[in-house]
Parts: sequence; C-alpha cells; structure tokens
Amino acid sequence: MDEPKTEVEQPSEKNDEFTEMKKLAEERLSQIKYLQADFDNYRKHFEKERKAIIALANEELMFSMLPVLDAFDAAAKAGQGAEALHKKLLSVLEKHGLIAIDTQGRRFNPAHHEALVSEKGDEDGVILEEFQKGYMLNGKVLRTSKVKISMKGDING
Repeated sequence: MDEPKTEVEQPSEKNDEFTEMKKLAEERLSQIKYLQADFDNYRKHFEKERKAIIALANEELMFSMLPVLDAFDAAAKAGQGAEALHKKLLSVLEKHGLIAIDTQGRRFNPAHHEALVSEKGDEDGVILEEFQKGYMLNGKVLRTSKVKISMKGDING
C-alpha cells in the first residue's frame, strides 16, 4: 500500500515544480519588459540631449557668424558690390534657422530691440532707424536690433 501513495506524490511534485518554473519564467519575462522600457526611455533621453547639443552648437556657430554678416551689411551700404555675396551668406544662415528681426515700421519691443538713441516724435516707441540688425535663431533672440526710437513729448525728462 505504500507504493501507490508514492505514485500519487510524484505527479504532485511535478505540478509544484512546473508551477514554480512557470512563476520564475513570468518573473524573468517581467524583468525583460522593464529592462526594455528602461532602454527605450534611455534612448529617448539620449536623442533629446543630442538634439539639445546640436542646437547649442548651431547657436554658437550663428553667433560667431554675425560679425561676418555685419561686414557684408556695411559693404552693401557702401555700394561695394557685395550684395550678391551677402544674399548668398544670408540664405545659407536662414536655412539653419537664422532670421533677421524686422524693424522697418515696427514699434519698439524690448525683447527684440535695444534702444540706443531716442528722438522727439509724434508717437512713443516707433523705430526710426536701425543701427545694427538683430537676429533670431529657431525662434530665440540671438542678438537684439540696435535702434533709434521716437519719444513723444520732452525727451530730456
């Protein structure tokens, strides 16, 4: 009679072992899924940082190119025939996100303009003259425009 009892225990032990193995497999699968999610998060974070580094490098490049652009502006105003070269350089810079801040007929905006001089006029805050162009890179002000603005009334206080 002892022998039939042993046969009954063996399938039970196999079921316990199978259940334990199944549980272990599910735990490992869960760990793999968490690792995959962590890796995906890391990859996304790395890509975001890479783009930020590239944007910073472009910003520094564009800022260093501004004196060259200023020299072309001065040559074009002096009629030295550099207009075509100026347009080409400006076109290249625009492709990389650089745009000139418009001052013509605009009102003074301290986020985009720096008033160097004021002159008595009919309205407050109208830009009368631009001394140096301002530029934006990808929607961010890289350098404000240096301008002369009108001031209504007594400008000496």
